Amino acid sequence: MTDDLAARTCTPCKGGIPPLSRDAIAPYAKQVPQWQVGEDATRITRTFRFRNYADAFAFVARVSEIAEQQGHHPDITFGWGYATVTLQTHKIKGLHENDFIMAARIDEIAGDAAAA
Repeated sequence: MTDDLAARTCTPCKGGIPPLSRDAIAPYAKQVPQWQVGEDATRITRTFRFRNYADAFAFVARVSEIAEQQGHHPDITFGWGYATVTLQTHKIKGLHENDFIMAARIDEIAGDAAAA
């Protein structure tokens, strides 16, 4: 798993497979270090900061485009100066490689956004 996650494409997850274990999550998490693995290891989250509401909204729109292209959709909350993105593969109620691919792709478009 030394390849660039952002260059990879999400594969459809039909369920019926176990989520990644904590041990399996670790090498992926190292590739997206600004993302926080949830205490229950079922999701990853990152908060991005922006200068204003319009920049946060534009970022959310770009993330939405990537999500549609990849067929993998994060949960997003945003407001004035921030956007929080949470990734989880709902069909398996946990983390899958796709979540880390999306995290890397989102990091690429983050631009001037800084992790909170």
